[in-house]
Amino acid sequence: MTVRAPTVLVVEDEESFVEALTIGLGHEGFRVEVARDGAEALLRFADVGPDLILLDLMLPKVSGIDVCREIRTVSQVPIIMVTAKGDEIDTVVGLEVGADDYVVKPYRMRELVARMRAVLRRREEPRPGGGVARSGDGPDDEVYEVGDVRLDVTRHRVTVRGEPVDLPLKEFDLLAVLLERAGRVVSRDRLIERVWGYDYVGDTKTLDVHVKRLRAKLEEDPSTPTRVVTVRGVGYRFEEPPGREA
Repeated sequence: MTVRAPTVLVVEDEESFVEALTIGLGHEGFRVEVARDGAEALLRFADVGPDLILLDLMLPKVSGIDVCREIRTVSQVPIIMVTAKGDEIDTVVGLEVGADDYVVKPYRMRELVARMRAVLRRREEPRPGGGVARSGDGPDDEVYEVGDVRLDVTRHRVTVRGEPVDLPLKEFDLLAVLLERAGRVVSRDRLIERVWGYDYVGDTKTLDVHVKRLRAKLEEDPSTPTRVVTVRGVGYRFEEPPGREA
């Protein structure tokens, strides 16, 4: 049986990086497609249908941030942002518009490949919540409902106070884990393992950004969260409404 090589769309305008990535990723078993500016990236994405995108932030014509934002309106394909050293603000913005991970130039090929393989593996793994008691309209429904927050795993739907809320994949998975253990603290390490995989090699900033994004959609006042609360030095807890038994 022949296994298809995963296709990565490399969006990069520096020729030295393009050459190194084309050769290095080719040796690692990837099929490499290249776009050298943001506008070309959007066209190539539609034509190629890549398994993963390696997306530089600083691009001609259309920025990496805008490319990521545009792709996220139609696809949850894994995206790894590439940033210059010290561009922390751009890194955070990249994560906020839907990137799965990021690497900083100059990077080591071994670390980059490890992150790429990790996000591809996570896309194929089962979603969080397996083995948890189910509720819903049918035997295959899996629904978490805590207070006025309802998450339907099967249909990938979330409602808050009866209103639908659109969550990207990682935010959806993060909320599923928190609701699964509502009222109990979930450690940072455990959240990263459940949502990003046990082999995640990035830092924990990714988790913090996704929690911030989740709060913006769930909380009445995100600056003073009452649903997704921080347990300092440990992790996060989804608060159960008063009077609800654990």
